[in-house]
Amino acid sequence: MINTAYLLLGSNLGNKKENLNKSIEFVSAKVGKLIKKSSIYETQSWGFETKNTFLNQVIKIETTLSSEILLDTILQIENQIGRKRKTSATYESRIIDIDILFYNFDIINQKKLIIPHPELHKRNFTLFPLKEIAEGLIHPVLNKNISELLFESQDECKIIKVK
Repeated sequence: MINTAYLLLGSNLGNKKENLNKSIEFVSAKVGKLIKKSSIYETQSWGFETKNTFLNQVIKIETTLSSEILLDTILQIENQIGRKRKTSATYESRIIDIDILFYNFDIINQKKLIIPHPELHKRNFTLFPLKEIAEGLIHPVLNKNISELLFESQDECKIIKVK
């Protein structure tokens, strides 16, 4: 069975563009077919303070992996690129972060995996690139498309399109 997933890539340490590109290479090799990718957007951190801005990008993929195996594979990719998982519950700078935003139109609420991503509708750094490649995609819990979610967003974080 072919599944469609949207992933958010983010980096604010090291060569950020290279980290995003490596992520896409690994996802293409280990997860499935890259269908679309957004432009790269630069933003300030969200939920914590740091002087390092983030680069974010959303990709659409097709995969035969289940959502659980997709998550495990993404965690392995993050590790390969050099991400060290934190032990605290606070946000922090990272070489790479890959989040599953959507997986088909599934609603999953497990201890290890929540889909759709529970914060995506609150974050412009997610909504801007997602709108670029999937404007009409309907959030299966909120029953609104990405354009509506962006219009309703109260996030005031500045977003700069890099490329």
